Amino acid sequence: MPQHVLIIGAVAAGPKAAARFKRLEPDSTVLMIDQSKTISYGSCGIPYYVGGDVSDASELRATSFHMVRDNDFFKEVKGVDVRTGLKAVQVDRAGKKVLVRNVDNGKEEYLPYDKLVISMGARVRKLGLPGEDLEGVHYISSLDEAILIREALTKGLVNRAVVVGAGFIGLEMADALADMWGVETEVVEITSQIMPRLVSPSLAAMGQRHMEEKGVVFHLNEKVVRLEGEGRVQRVITDRNEIEADLVIMAPGVVPNSDLAKEAGLDVHERGGVLVDEHMRTSDPDIYAGGDCVLVKDLITGQPLYLPMGSLSNRQGRVIGTNLAGGDAVFSGAVGSFVVKIFERTLSGAGLSLDSARAAGFDAGSVLMVQLDRAHFYPTKALMTLELVYEKGTRRILGIQGFGSTSDALVGRVNVVAGLLPHKPKVEELSNLEMAYSPPFAAAVDILNSLGHVAENAIEGRLLGVYPDEFHRLWEGDGCYFLDCREEADASPFLKANPEQWHNIPQGKLYERIAEVPKDKPILLVCNTGARSYEAQVQLVSKGYKNVQSAMGGMAGLKQWGEKLD
Repeated sequence: MPQHVLIIGAVAAGPKAAARFKRLEPDSTVLMIDQSKTISYGSCGIPYYVGGDVSDASELRATSFHMVRDNDFFKEVKGVDVRTGLKAVQVDRAGKKVLVRNVDNGKEEYLPYDKLVISMGARVRKLGLPGEDLEGVHYISSLDEAILIREALTKGLVNRAVVVGAGFIGLEMADALADMWGVETEVVEITSQIMPRLVSPSLAAMGQRHMEEKGVVFHLNEKVVRLEGEGRVQRVITDRNEIEADLVIMAPGVVPNSDLAKEAGLDVHERGGVLVDEHMRTSDPDIYAGGDCVLVKDLITGQPLYLPMGSLSNRQGRVIGTNLAGGDAVFSGAVGSFVVKIFERTLSGAGLSLDSARAAGFDAGSVLMVQLDRAHFYPTKALMTLELVYEKGTRRILGIQGFGSTSDALVGRVNVVAGLLPHKPKVEELSNLEMAYSPPFAAAVDILNSLGHVAENAIEGRLLGVYPDEFHRLWEGDGCYFLDCREEADASPFLKANPEQWHNIPQGKLYERIAEVPKDKPILLVCNTGARSYEAQVQLVSKGYKNVQSAMGGMAGLKQWGEKLD
């Protein structure tokens, strides 16, 4: 029997659900409403529109066959009715109707439904700072806001910008401002690193250093207290600095729009976010929810996860559309995959970082390694840095994060592990994982295989490794014996620069020169990427040395981190 579906929210999950449902039930009707006049756009593309990679805002609303996804498109192509400028005010579950208000004239009316879909997205986390209402201050909340920013840039009104927040959007906006427009850009972050909770301090430092090389200035461990200016913003005042600015991008994160659902008596998490089952049903069987307003299951921890991503929203929308038509589609959850482009580099990951794994209660460890992304003899090779997080007792892989070039190589490796994570893989599965091989694309022993090997060695106590930030603390301290395991030609500049601290014995000659290595000091071994220093560690331990560690990632990792030794 035909049914009438009402969808609140028309950006990602809502349109996908509507289109899928109408394909399965052409005789049923769908009405999709949104309080904005602009619908069905790629919000994740906003930084690339601001930065000029996307030339016109309409491209973020266009299909791959160049049709703009507006009201007429949905009516004519998808058979879906759309009404914009309507804000949902109240859900009457007993009467199966929604009270809506026209945002222009305030007129209210009730819209009926047989099935309801809530896909209201998220809103920017407002900080409530003095001066937020000044001209030139923007929260990235919509495509309309992005258009205003782009207009200010094209008119030459912006010479200095401040971005508040060093998460996905903050970093992408800093990239856009500094790269395309040459704007002097500074980023203020309240925590001690960029991408907090998503990557380790070492990987964060690598990403930050690359951005600093491109001219971006960072203020970590700083809190913005107010914005100042005469009509237009002129200064950002933090608890430690005063920063000149004529554009401020507020990117402190988002919160799910779940208030309407909560007021309707639906189950909502205590910190916000509609709770749904694997079929994307709410606690009311006639109401579904999806997109940035919902929480889903974290497939690593089993706990509710908030992950506002356009990719998830679209997949959830298809599940909802199928189930509205009587199907049995499932959205089992997510592992938290991400990728962010920062100039010529990429930070990417899936699953838990070491800090988030420990916060979730896991007895977690991690290893870091640097290796070429393809055969060492292939001319376009590039270094890739990967970190693997695992549970010590079970050897279960909990997450992977990486830093590398903007080619697809890094994201491809992360995606492989993302596909494994729901099945609770062990590190041995990564060691023996089959990967497509040809020198232009990978090494014969792929970096993922090597990462598994390194994790096995760490779990079994053969590898005692230190991260670049730990290396730095030891280097700044006193009493550690630093032994370079590379050939003399590679070690020579560091010997000259640090004659008292730096020592060199090539790994292949370590046994014959082992008497030179003191037994009364902690030994820290270094090579190019960590492979030879691990071999040297095994050799020294076999000869009775007790306090021996290897620099994970070697000199390549230290250089990316920003350590200066020569």
